[in-house]
Amino acid sequence: VFSLGGNVGYVFSNVGFTPTVEQGWHGGMTGGLSMRYVCEKYFNTICSVYAEVNVASIGWKEKIETVKDEPVINANGAAEEYRRSVNYIQIPIFAHLAWGRESRGFSFFAQAGPQLGFYLSDKITKNYDEPNLSPDGGRSNTIVLQETMPIERKFDYGIAAGAGVEWSNPRLGHFILEGRYYYGLGNIYGSSKRDYFGKSNYGNIVIKATYLFDITK
Repeated sequence: VFSLGGNVGYVFSNVGFTPTVEQGWHGGMTGGLSMRYVCEKYFNTICSVYAEVNVASIGWKEKIETVKDEPVINANGAAEEYRRSVNYIQIPIFAHLAWGRESRGFSFFAQAGPQLGFYLSDKITKNYDEPNLSPDGGRSNTIVLQETMPIERKFDYGIAAGAGVEWSNPRLGHFILEGRYYYGLGNIYGSSKRDYFGKSNYGNIVIKATYLFDITK
């Protein structure tokens, strides 16, 4: 059975910087084309290949505090804020294993596989010209080079895995709700001994809804 459809979701992301940059979660949308091919049924397990082509907004949002865990204040008297949104085309390809009813009713599934990412653009949102690094009331974390560096490596790759539930109906199609985690194996900045960052890889938590309809039986 080959099925085609679409997906939409929300991504919570950050970047694993070394040296460490304190962060919260960057929130952004994801959505795109979904496809699945059911290739085998083994006892009670439904085996499929599942893939997507998505546009996703990921990145990082910095947690800017003083040594006293208070907000750092900019020149205008407001708490400093920094956010980098990076847009990608993402292509995950999964081995998809499901248990339950394939065409009528509920099933549970787990899936895992590689994911590729291709850089499109990025946008910086901040409310200061220069970061406040003064010893008195300035940042506890003074790592700020990433705030002005352009994204150096435009190709991203890593491993994603998730699990979810699916409700299927022969006439209405397949409705899917899933949670997923992505761990980047590549870095957005150089990571050699001559580079500033030893590591700068993505980590994403994705909540996603998908609709599929059968093209072939």
